[in-house]
Amino acid sequence: MNPLHSIKGVWIAGLLISLLLAMIVHLISGDGLLDFDELAFVRWAHIVAGILWVGLLYYFNFVQMPAIAAATADPSGPGPAAIGKYILPRALLWFRWAALATWLSGAWYLARTDQLLAAFTLGLSRGGDTAYGLPMGIGVWLGTILLINVWLVLWPNQKKVMGLAKSEGEADLARARKTIATVARINAVLSIPMLMFMVAGGHGVAL
Repeated sequence: MNPLHSIKGVWIAGLLISLLLAMIVHLISGDGLLDFDELAFVRWAHIVAGILWVGLLYYFNFVQMPAIAAATADPSGPGPAAIGKYILPRALLWFRWAALATWLSGAWYLARTDQLLAAFTLGLSRGGDTAYGLPMGIGVWLGTILLINVWLVLWPNQKKVMGLAKSEGEADLARARKTIATVARINAVLSIPMLMFMVAGGHGVAL
């Protein structure tokens, strides 16, 4: 079976290639066949999930929303139904679970390196040592806000729009669409400083 013919196949092939390359690197470095590093694995999972999450966030904001607006305004076009019926549910599935996986793997990494409390208190829990806790904490709090928006604001309103949850009529659907557009834009804006401060936490500088 060709792994490129299915999403599962792509994930399995990518993981196997990653494992094979890691084994080769370990052998060349003289570290044995494979020396499993839990923190390195969690960091890798966090990065992959984060790219998937933020990538879909940018897709929604920079591709899908303008495309739906253009399709709606085109009287001779196919309309936005194809996107809403076939693309949106799949994109939202990956989007919301990637968001949760990103947050949980990040929290796991910070907890295992004894930095979770420092991050959430912006470094104040360690006698004012904010060199790591402050920038990382800003990134963590921005990421937490994004996660809350995904699960508690965007997803409930998306379910109304897609007919998966009961709405109170057209006015309620209009409010849901407006909320989705506004909060999606807010998340796109906040994701930019979030990424900057996440990187800054590991390197000690923001700009």
